[in-house]
Amino acid sequence: MSALAPTAPALAPRRAWLADLPVLLVAVVWGGSYLAAKGVTTPHTVIAVLVLRFALVLPALVLAGRRGLRALSAAQIRGAGLLGLVLGGIFLLETYGVVHTSATNAGLIISLTMIFTPLAEAAVRRTAPSAGFLGAAAVSVAGVVLLTQGGGIAAPGLGDLLILGAALARTLHVLLMARIKAVQDADALSLTTVQLGTCVLLFALLAAVPGTGSSPWAAAADFGAAEWAGLAFLSVFCTLFAFFVQMWAVRRTSPSRVSLLLGTEPLWAAAAGTAIGGEHLGAAGFAGAALVLAGTAWGRRAAG
Repeated sequence: MSALAPTAPALAPRRAWLADLPVLLVAVVWGGSYLAAKGVTTPHTVIAVLVLRFALVLPALVLAGRRGLRALSAAQIRGAGLLGLVLGGIFLLETYGVVHTSATNAGLIISLTMIFTPLAEAAVRRTAPSAGFLGAAAVSVAGVVLLTQGGGIAAPGLGDLLILGAALARTLHVLLMARIKAVQDADALSLTTVQLGTCVLLFALLAAVPGTGSSPWAAAADFGAAEWAGLAFLSVFCTLFAFFVQMWAVRRTSPSRVSLLLGTEPLWAAAAGTAIGGEHLGAAGFAGAALVLAGTAWGRRAAG
């Protein structure tokens, strides 16, 4: 989001905190999204849940941004559509991944995007990352190795590898956002709406393919109160609320401050997984979590 709005003027400390609190709340709900997705989704309902999650909020986005949508050029729609396909892949990898791993692992492994993105940018620009950043990357990778070992030395599980793939796909999404010229001047709300619309179309097409799991209607019919509450949390808070808060915040505080606050997401994912989900990391897991958090924080500073 930092590229979508100019840096806001400095705020007084009290006003700055008033702007920070909603952004911090976004990081909290994003951290809780892994546990919520794990509670709502099974291996047979991943695609169905994704259809429901985004179809619920898409009409509100279309209504709010209808003027901007009409103003989009054909090139902007194509660019946003391509980004939407990548975004759909991210959600597929994340959701299938969290079904097969812990919410804590998912939230911490996905934070490696903050390491992968500067490394990918350096590769594209053919520039060497700083020694400090390489050190941060090494610390983060060591943390992931410890985090995914469980009770002993073993290969990371399927879920861990899928979440790692999602982190790489997030990196690709960021790079494309910065390099598809057609979307550079597009309205943020319209761009997001086209991307999510593309995701819904992709998920609906996949749901229609035999053997891809339950249909959205069948999954919805089997939902109880807890599943509907989890889906509402994912749709309203983790998607709709989060997007509008980011748009609001970057106009009232600095993009770097927003990025720093959103970077606390893995902390909240770990807190939700252990405190609410009853997940247990063990000594190696806690050490790995600490290294991931330290490495990504160090990497964010080194890349800045």
